[in-house]
Amino acid sequence: MNNLSKFCTCKNLSCPLHPTNHEKGCAPCISKHLKLREIPSCFFSLLPDSEEKKGDTFKDFAELVLRE
Repeated sequence: MNNLSKFCTCKNLSCPLHPTNHEKGCAPCISKHLKLREIPSCFFSLLPDSEEKKGDTFKDFAELVLRE
């Protein structure tokens, strides 16, 4: 758990990119999402009902923001 940033809100501990599963912090996750033009899960967790998200797209994020 030493690699977990104080601001990390990701609860998907089984993800190989989760900071607790390697020594590179959040960078691999952020990099993956940037390449795919997606929003990282930690941004979704700031919103109510984020567990109901359909995916990680900008549209999925915007729909949750608009619902709030």
